[in-house]
Amino acid sequence: MAFDWFKRKAKNITTSTEDKKDVPKGLWHQTPSGKIVEHDELRRNNYVSPEDGFHVRIGSNEFYEMFFDDNKYKELDAGVESVDMLNFKDTKAYSDRLKEVKAKTKLNDSIRNAVGKVGGHEMVISCMDFAFIGGSLGSVMGEKIRRAVDYCIKNKLPYMIICQSGGARMQEAAFSLMQLAKVQSKLAQLSDEGLPYIAYLCDPTFGGITASFAMTADIIMAEPGALIGFAGPRVIRETIGKDLPEGFQTSEFLVEKGFVDFIVKRNDAKAKVAQTVSLLTHA
Repeated sequence: MAFDWFKRKAKNITTSTEDKKDVPKGLWHQTPSGKIVEHDELRRNNYVSPEDGFHVRIGSNEFYEMFFDDNKYKELDAGVESVDMLNFKDTKAYSDRLKEVKAKTKLNDSIRNAVGKVGGHEMVISCMDFAFIGGSLGSVMGEKIRRAVDYCIKNKLPYMIICQSGGARMQEAAFSLMQLAKVQSKLAQLSDEGLPYIAYLCDPTFGGITASFAMTADIIMAEPGALIGFAGPRVIRETIGKDLPEGFQTSEFLVEKGFVDFIVKRNDAKAKVAQTVSLLTHA
């Protein structure tokens, strides 16, 4: 009968089609334009699609492997992690949400600090992980950036933040918003010491991150096609009641409007950061 293949359970065939796939899950990646890229090829190219140049979102492990010479670096403040100080609950308790995301990502929070050499120049890099509650800004992110800046000042090192975040972490309410002033005051101290601060904006960079330290760096770089803004385009469109310009909030649009200094492809980022540090420190 033509449709007997539907009657799998009746014939004691219970293996799901997911388990019967010949191709292991995750071996291929499809970009928004529809290009199919083998995962190993994507990894060798720093997770940039060789066919259409699409920059796949990556985390701190991949960024550190890409930036630090020979993937050698020392992680700073690794033990600092979020707690539920407000006993906050939305669809689930914040404490439960933290347990789940820590187990899933193997991260303690949405940012990591590391020190190492980039093109021979020793520097500190703080990198956000979007996989940890959307890379959201909470009290731990603010504290870890503070500690990173203090380390830079003590050791006379340049600093970079790799930004990829949806904004402030609502589960920490005012504690999250207070981090904006905290971070800005520390970055002012870094500037007073004559030490450079570079921001590298990735997709997405939104909310309080954009409204503060992502846009106050000495040099602001951005990945191609990254969405950068405060509120999302849908919210803005509904608020003003008008259609938005083509490419609105992309890194290319922001370079044209003067909000970003220049766009740097991921494969060129290490060399560009090393060159920038050399120029700013005369090293």
